[in-house]
Amino acid sequence: MSLLSAEELKTLVEQPQGLCVSIYMPTYRTGAEVQQNPIRYKNLLREAEERLQETGMSEQEAREFLQPAAEKLDESLFWERQSDGLAIFLADGTFHSYRMPLNFEELVALSNHFHLKPLLPLLTSDGRFYILALSQKQVRLLECTRYSVREVELENLPKSMESALLYDETAKDSQFRMGTSKGGTANAFQQPGTFHGQGSPDSDDIKRNILQYFHIINKGVHDKYLRQDKAPMVLAGVEYVLPIYREANTYQHLVSEGMAGNAEILNNEELHAQAWPLVEPLFMEAQQKAIERYKQLAGTGLTSTDVKEALPAAHYGRVEQLFVGVGAHKWGVYNPEDSTLQLHPDPEAGDEDLLDTVAIETILHGGTVYAVAPDKVPDEAPLAAVFRY
Repeated sequence: MSLLSAEELKTLVEQPQGLCVSIYMPTYRTGAEVQQNPIRYKNLLREAEERLQETGMSEQEAREFLQPAAEKLDESLFWERQSDGLAIFLADGTFHSYRMPLNFEELVALSNHFHLKPLLPLLTSDGRFYILALSQKQVRLLECTRYSVREVELENLPKSMESALLYDETAKDSQFRMGTSKGGTANAFQQPGTFHGQGSPDSDDIKRNILQYFHIINKGVHDKYLRQDKAPMVLAGVEYVLPIYREANTYQHLVSEGMAGNAEILNNEELHAQAWPLVEPLFMEAQQKAIERYKQLAGTGLTSTDVKEALPAAHYGRVEQLFVGVGAHKWGVYNPEDSTLQLHPDPEAGDEDLLDTVAIETILHGGTVYAVAPDKVPDEAPLAAVFRY
């Protein structure tokens, strides 16, 4: 189980046509309520089984179809470290599961493609960011939205600077301490912090060691998790090490202002609360610039509010920026082979929400999507697209 990457999204979108089952449910992270997670899951599987039988499957066939998902009911590891929501995708010979930092509504959807609409808040550029919390003892990468935070499981990365650099046992007792330049007691990042290592802040050796450590961390985080991402990332750590990491960093969307202090003493939620004020202005600025660009290009042939024009354009990679109204729908069927599109006033069998299809195609081709309130879409339309050409 993992977070959803751009490549995995592409796999879900390009799932060969056939019966597809999508299941969404909210999950509890901690407390006695976590015991409800498998119960709700079992109920949703039962609903999916009934829906499959309505398509003409026998009870046995429906159970066999859902078997990969049903097997998770008794896997204790599957239910550990849940996030806010769980997404399950099943097709013939295909099973995917994702922990998501989104509080989904319970949903079972059957169609000839996976239902991906609930994922849009995670797939748009507006409101998603990262926090990289640095210390000698641990490194945490947090994937965040405005309202949620989720720790990414970092695989094949050293657990500490000591293990990364194979420090000698005699070096463990050595440490240095840095105080920040800002005062105050309410913010843990305004306190003096500790970063353990060899030497002192003035030692060239310790700086070289930290830089070497951060080169290892940067390569692991960038190459495996962030290579194709555009979300801003905020650094958290004692003041002395932040500029050293910036020297090692190759991620192009690192936020200029970091959070100086001891990251080890703050949990994920506390880090998230302090990072959001740093990234919110970036989202608002980017969105406003995109609106202004749309207005400048209006009437030139490089913009459109017509889904019949925007969807084929998105499919062929022409949409650079897209505004789509949250909660708005355009039901119909799109055939990419001949670019034909049928719109229906109400959803019919086999229909998809074409606004979501435009958004997903835009993301898959490297465009930027702004999922906004309907009254914030330029020209008060359900969507507004800016074309590359």
